[in-house]
Amino acid sequence: MPAVGTALRKAALSAGVRAVASRSFIATSLTSSPSLASPTARGYATTSQAAPTPPAPAPTMSQPVFSLAGKLVLLTGAARGLGLVMGQAIVASGADLAMVDLNKEETETQAKIMVETFKAKYPDQRIPRVTAHYANVADESSVDACIQEVLAAQAEAGAVSPNDITINGLVTSAGFVENVPAVDYAPARLRALWAVNVDGTYLFATAVARHLQSRQEQQRASAASADASASAIAELATTPPASMVLIGSMSGAIVNVPQPQAPYNASKAAVRQLAASLAVEWAPSGIRVNCLSPGYMQTPLTQAILAKQPALRQQWTNGVPQGRLGVPQDLAGPVVFLLSDAAQYITGADLRVDGGYTII
Repeated sequence: MPAVGTALRKAALSAGVRAVASRSFIATSLTSSPSLASPTARGYATTSQAAPTPPAPAPTMSQPVFSLAGKLVLLTGAARGLGLVMGQAIVASGADLAMVDLNKEETETQAKIMVETFKAKYPDQRIPRVTAHYANVADESSVDACIQEVLAAQAEAGAVSPNDITINGLVTSAGFVENVPAVDYAPARLRALWAVNVDGTYLFATAVARHLQSRQEQQRASAASADASASAIAELATTPPASMVLIGSMSGAIVNVPQPQAPYNASKAAVRQLAASLAVEWAPSGIRVNCLSPGYMQTPLTQAILAKQPALRQQWTNGVPQGRLGVPQDLAGPVVFLLSDAAQYITGADLRVDGGYTII
């Protein structure tokens, strides 16, 4: 390792901080996925060539334990960025998908593309139902209305009653990040960021949990009226099992300095703790809750930044032990895994997809 890199790394480790390469303003729209923590460059340097970015894998039908066939997943922030890629992976794994975003028109377009892509790749498989919905994740009435619309739309597509539809999975990908000094960050802007990143996550998680718990009560009542056995009724306490994946960020566990993003870091730390707390509270209902925390991801936002500041690419990459920035497809496997039955005994976890960035 170069002497300069070694010295910088030792200094960074001893001080317990991470040196940041840029203080440029970074913001995403309210509907985009929380892409990555602010650009940083630490004193970690690789001596070998950077690992090549893997090509986007072609979607394939999963092995049964990883399959999402027969499940309905609701995804917020679904129209673009990381949310869109995760949605593509969910559909490729066989699930029905309810795509939720502020931009319903764009969401409808992407929903059609997903269905056509699936038909082309899996002509002999059942075609997943993919529906598009509007919601302001920060507004409770909008969230509740969206849940009812999802159930109605999926029921209509499947020619069944809305009472027969169960949301088996939730992925909360709506959010945004801004880099502004704390002393200059207006309280109104702080409340807006918190409303989307934290309140939006909480509102959708609790709305889906109420839906699931209500379905369980209905099933228990139906079983009791049919004189089902006590063991059969008790089994309904944890069925249907459901999984929630709350999208956090590695910035919920580390502090990027000196780049100012205290409100964003705090919001993602809240999401991480929310996932852990809800996991414990809802475990008796069979609801698993985990946090998925991306690191540096080459989203359209970051690509635009790198186009203006090309030197940042190497600076960012030098801080990642795997020697490359992430691509959105790196989240495809993890999100499908956490939603699937393969992760039945995993709840309250924070899965960081960061190429090892936060472990050094």
